[in-house]
Amino acid sequence: MNSTREQATRLEISTIQPIPLSERHGTGRDLFTVWFGSNLMLLTIVTGGLAVTVFGLPFGWAVAALALGNLVGAIFMALHAAQGPTLGVPQMIQTRGQFGSLGSLLVVGIVMVMYVGFLSSNLVLGGQALASVAHGVSEAPGIALVGVLSVVAAIYGYDLIHAYTRWMTYISGVVLVVTVAWIIWVHGLPADFLTRQQFNWAGFLGTVSAAALWQIAYAPYVSDYSRYLPPDTGARPAFWASYWGCTLGSFLPMVLGAMVGLAAPKGNLVAGLAALTQGIAPLVLLVFSVGVAAANAMNLYCGALSALTFGQTLFPRWSPGPRARTVTALLLFAVSLLGAVLGRAEFLANYEHFILLLLYVLVPWTAINLVDYYLLRHGVYDVASFFRQDGGIYGRINGAAVACYAIGILVQLPFIASALYTGPIARAIGGIDLSWIVGLAVTSPAYYWLAKRA
Repeated sequence: MNSTREQATRLEISTIQPIPLSERHGTGRDLFTVWFGSNLMLLTIVTGGLAVTVFGLPFGWAVAALALGNLVGAIFMALHAAQGPTLGVPQMIQTRGQFGSLGSLLVVGIVMVMYVGFLSSNLVLGGQALASVAHGVSEAPGIALVGVLSVVAAIYGYDLIHAYTRWMTYISGVVLVVTVAWIIWVHGLPADFLTRQQFNWAGFLGTVSAAALWQIAYAPYVSDYSRYLPPDTGARPAFWASYWGCTLGSFLPMVLGAMVGLAAPKGNLVAGLAALTQGIAPLVLLVFSVGVAAANAMNLYCGALSALTFGQTLFPRWSPGPRARTVTALLLFAVSLLGAVLGRAEFLANYEHFILLLLYVLVPWTAINLVDYYLLRHGVYDVASFFRQDGGIYGRINGAAVACYAIGILVQLPFIASALYTGPIARAIGGIDLSWIVGLAVTSPAYYWLAKRA
């Protein structure tokens, strides 16, 4: 226990460099807690609430759609987990093996925007949570609390984040069970709770897509939290620990979000959670806010690794250390804080648009990455080439990957159904969004075919 505690509080020295075998440690079980504990937070609850507030589903159908989306989306997320122990590098470094050294910058840049978006969303919710239980207090103290915890964990790095999420697995898990029990048996649910709202296909598939994307959005950094594991960890243990950790850790709080969205008055979901847990609301919101900080630490840490990857691509001789990670994390936090302040008034609408946008740009990447790793190269890469200025055997730009990525985005356009844009096919079938399914179905075989011929 003492050695584990000392390890967690030791500053991580490596950033984007390959992790040597002498520094590998941990087991596959660590992947369960890092994904379970990091998902027990307010943003996951809010995402589940979309099923009944935005997509208008009754509770039973909301639960079914959330289950289906998480179970399917987590497959793609967990398949990336095995890449960390095998290659020992961050996910965005490994992307150079598919897109080339310069071609990977397209994906790395998009992923950095994703991290800032999730960071801003979590800061808004942390501020709302404290304001909901401390009447007369602004959102600033909550944002500051989440921010400080996030930055400290991101600076210390990999082991502290694993320890943080391990504790949140137990603490937030107990609070989640108590919260659901309190709402049902102490506060009570409305008499018509199970019959409110009517089933609709657009809402059902929209909820499935939102839950699936929640999982797919983790794909660009799953390997970041498995890259220290020994190579003999095994692909299957890494897959199943990540799969069930992220599936259960996401689905359970999402169900709570759907419950709150239906049982509480319309409006702020965090305020609704506080109203339904009156009597224990300070404990509930404080614990889930600390959970927000755990997730934000992961986003901030991986955002810093992605930014360092971007910089090292442009300056190949640069080998960033912990000081560079610290400065980069602080800069990303500052940008996220600005986004939280500017966007908190229309948070729910902005968040819905944000996650839908992520869906369209992340799906082609995950298809290309997984096809390349599992079907074309079978996990065998020249890691040294990832750090060469000319891209080594992978070159500067892999035309097949870049072309398939563009195709993967373009083929989704007719199937998109959102407040910002609705494609002709989506409009013809009643506003049902099938874009991510089409993106996966087209990009995967297209890349396999083109890469084989390249």
